Amino acid sequence: MRVRVRVREAARAAAVAAAAVGPGTRARLSGGRAAMAKSKFEYVRDFEADDTCLPNCWVVTRLDGRNFHRFAEQHGFSKPNDDRALHLMTKCAQTVMQELEDIVMAYGQSDEYSFVFKNKSNWFKRRASKFMTHVVSQFASSYVFYWKDYFKDQPLLYPPGFDGRVILYPSNQNLKDYLSWRQADCHINNLYNTVFWMLVQRSGLTPVQAQDRLQGTLAGDKNEILFSEFNINYNNEPLIYRKGTVLIWQKVNEVTTKRIKLPKETEEKEVEVTRTRTKAVPLHCDIIGDQFWEEYPEILADS
Repeated sequence: MRVRVRVREAARAAAVAAAAVGPGTRARLSGGRAAMAKSKFEYVRDFEADDTCLPNCWVVTRLDGRNFHRFAEQHGFSKPNDDRALHLMTKCAQTVMQELEDIVMAYGQSDEYSFVFKNKSNWFKRRASKFMTHVVSQFASSYVFYWKDYFKDQPLLYPPGFDGRVILYPSNQNLKDYLSWRQADCHINNLYNTVFWMLVQRSGLTPVQAQDRLQGTLAGDKNEILFSEFNINYNNEPLIYRKGTVLIWQKVNEVTTKRIKLPKETEEKEVEVTRTRTKAVPLHCDIIGDQFWEEYPEILADS
């Protein structure tokens, strides 16, 4: 009985497919999937926009947390910086680099990360929508997947969201200036937030009062407040807060333990095995000056 039902379903499907195509293609239905694709409905593909990225340009995909101010409040993030959240973001970025192709480096701070694809990359025919959707979806799913590893006692109350954009940079200098802009933004925001939360947490000011206190101040003024009122030298703050996180590919030796049976031995023994792997390694350093680029010239090398 089941065989007869399946035969009827197959015949009905073939009849529907035959009705969907023109007379000229109906005779080719037996040719398989390639022939089936030539239906009269295929014209709808003409409505797809051509989003091919310009050739020979660095493709940067940047993602930002959507409404992360509320997300941080709901999940009890420490102020001004939460190490758990920063390390989780970096873990997600490492996963993106490992799972996707042609990413030469990444830079992240706060709730954002930028991924730099090779200027010669032809991944998904350089379609901007593919770059953006693959990065954002991989990052967002990783954020949920690895959450419990970093926020052990804090349940994830609702799914986080991220938005993304794709930017093209035609020259090495354009790319370096973009990354310098993001790191400068990291410094400006972190300096402000460090002073702001010191005024709130240790001086007892309300958020509005702290904001009024800092209105119109320059970087030197904020440094002076930190040093004179809280005995904090901003230059001694952790680099991850002041510089953000750079991810680059490096060869790393990994030591694992294996049980093997040696010649002329009756029992297995545990031995250490060293393997070299290429991994996305986090650095917390200056990328505005020339030293970083001189130390890692392979990043901008011709793909």
